[in-house]
Amino acid sequence: MKQTYQYQGFDIAVAVETDLSRKDANGEPASVGYVAIVTISRIAAAVAVFSPLRFGESQGTPFTSEHDALMSGYSAGRRVVDDLLTS
Repeated sequence: MKQTYQYQGFDIAVAVETDLSRKDANGEPASVGYVAIVTISRIAAAVAVFSPLRFGESQGTPFTSEHDALMSGYSAGRRVVDDLLTS
């Protein structure tokens, strides 16, 4: 799943990826989780402002749903724009 949002002159692209990194005692995936990959670029620019950022829930665990990952990635992207890229 991938979605692009426009916010204060920037494109915030959020891609959701499946995270199977949590393993049980047998080495099998313990549960399916999701992470948000956020790329921020100026509107209509081909190059990102900086490298894509990877977000999971607090404490380093993946999100439990694609929707949570998508919305949290967008929120995190807006905070980055607000805190680092605009004055």
